[in-house]
Amino acid sequence: MQLRPLGRSPLAIAPLVFGGNVFGWSADEKRSFGLLDAFVDAGFNLVDTADVYPAWVPGNRGGESETIIGRWLKASGKRDKVLIATKVAKWAEQPGLSPVNIQQAVDGSLKRLQVDCIDLYQAHEDDASVPLADTLGAFGRLIEQGKVRAIGASNYTADRFAEALRASAEHGLPRYESLQPEYNLLRRTGYERELEPLIRREQVGVISYYALASGFLTGKYRSEADLAKSRARGAGVRKYLDARGLNILDALDRVAANHQATPAQIALAWLIARPGLTAPIASATSVEQLHELLDAVKLALAPDEITLLDQASAKPA
Repeated sequence: MQLRPLGRSPLAIAPLVFGGNVFGWSADEKRSFGLLDAFVDAGFNLVDTADVYPAWVPGNRGGESETIIGRWLKASGKRDKVLIATKVAKWAEQPGLSPVNIQQAVDGSLKRLQVDCIDLYQAHEDDASVPLADTLGAFGRLIEQGKVRAIGASNYTADRFAEALRASAEHGLPRYESLQPEYNLLRRTGYERELEPLIRREQVGVISYYALASGFLTGKYRSEADLAKSRARGAGVRKYLDARGLNILDALDRVAANHQATPAQIALAWLIARPGLTAPIASATSVEQLHELLDAVKLALAPDEITLLDQASAKPA
């Protein structure tokens, strides 16, 4: 497995990241352990979660994903084979990016994860109520304390991310080494027009989420009738059932046929081939599904295939 550097940080990651939002939601603890074992045993090494995952599930309060990962780390003995990324700011119990909240939140995450150090600690969303220098200073202290190795950000606008990078340089503070934006064949414009030039210029790593557009890019949903296949996701992908969405699925089908692959694998391979993008995040709820997604890293799309996918998805979104 050829690892890719994550920005200028000391971290190097495989070209596909496991999204831990499913742990404690659509994957119980036993299934989560099996998924994590399969992921790491296949040579992949970054698991992404957040303190808030999955608080949206009835009966949950948040922290369940980190807790399951922590129990797996203890049971498996594979801490030295995996990098753990988690986030702070969006959990109602510990919201925002104030220095006090960051310090309290990281201690909670460390306890749930049962680790001494978090490899990548990310601001889950911007907090304009706190000066960027204060937030970055708090993250810097965590690095000094040995609680965090590198920091990143998610859901920042290009202007605010650029401002954060300037604040790091001006105040001699650690900088965000990674950005986590929404990016896939259906949602391209916001990232490509504003964020991509910035991250490539500044050598920032990118781990993009919603790589498969809530499952639409698997090809599972091709008509209104198909939406009933998933009560959780059907309503969320209805907006993609238009001429552009179906054109994208057609292009994925055509490229998939060339490689004896699935549409999901091609959608991921397109992201993996994007210059400047370190690795997309993808989730799975079965080992069989996970292995399908992991095989995307073996695909090398031809230039004309990338052009076909680019053209099919070119309409701004």
